[in-house]
Amino acid sequence: MPLNIPHNLPAIEILKGEHIFVMDDLRASTQDIRPLRVALLNLMPVKITTETDFVRLLANSPLQVEVDFIKMKDHPSKNTPQEHLAAFYKNFDDIRKNNYDGMIITGAPVELLPFEEVRYWQDLQEIFDWAAHHVTSTIYICWAAQAGLHYFYGIPKYELDKKMFGIFRHRISDAGIPLFRGFDDAFFAPHSRHTEIRRTDIDRVPELKILAESDEAGVHIVMARGGREIFITGHEEYASDTLHNEYMRDLDKGLPIEMPKNYYHDDDPQRGIAVRWRAHAHLLFKNWLNYYVYQATPFDPKEIETMSELRS
Repeated sequence: MPLNIPHNLPAIEILKGEHIFVMDDLRASTQDIRPLRVALLNLMPVKITTETDFVRLLANSPLQVEVDFIKMKDHPSKNTPQEHLAAFYKNFDDIRKNNYDGMIITGAPVELLPFEEVRYWQDLQEIFDWAAHHVTSTIYICWAAQAGLHYFYGIPKYELDKKMFGIFRHRISDAGIPLFRGFDDAFFAPHSRHTEIRRTDIDRVPELKILAESDEAGVHIVMARGGREIFITGHEEYASDTLHNEYMRDLDKGLPIEMPKNYYHDDDPQRGIAVRWRAHAHLLFKNWLNYYVYQATPFDPKEIETMSELRS
């Protein structure tokens, strides 16, 4: 079954152009199937681009998935039309009584700030606590991964000498973990960040398990509570041209930015982009939905909160 999203969401037309099948809410309402409920907390300023990136990955599953887009209350976006936010987004107060099968919390362009200085940090901590008891499995992306690891497990972040920027090769620590079923021995993933977390800190916390890392990009995927929390420091969701657009943007602004590594054919922007992460990205999210959301979620949604309490 395909993704169930609002019938006039801009992502629908974009994905149709990519031959990805999505089912709008009008058509889905005619089917007697309980879809998986996934909440997407979008912390990125350009929300339409980010929501399209994640919808693209969630749509690549035989499961029917219903997505609720969530934004931070009282923190308006300057790069997304207010009409779009009003039509498609909810505040946390609107969904706090709900239970969800899965949740995704995106990155945010605030990584150089101390966590406590982020203007919505207090609100975000409340959402983290809520997700721990109301969501079967939550994926934390990039800055959100660092924030979640800091909040729940006291893991610090460190500023890098220069931006980690490009496509990097990763190895899997345990190929038997369901999240990596169908993966090759090594896989590539985009990174775009100014800070990092370190293995030495994670190894001190017994509740945390490193699942994938890179010699150059460091720790990439960390799991806790048997998959109820998955922390990803990179950006599997990125479209093929996202790093290119970031690179051109920073060059135009005169910022100190190096060419994204392992991204262009022969490191030549004129030769185009060598896309080498998309297959594994689709497989990663498909495995997450299947093994950590669908198979871990009780059929009756009323049982989700009880199961969450038992697993806490």
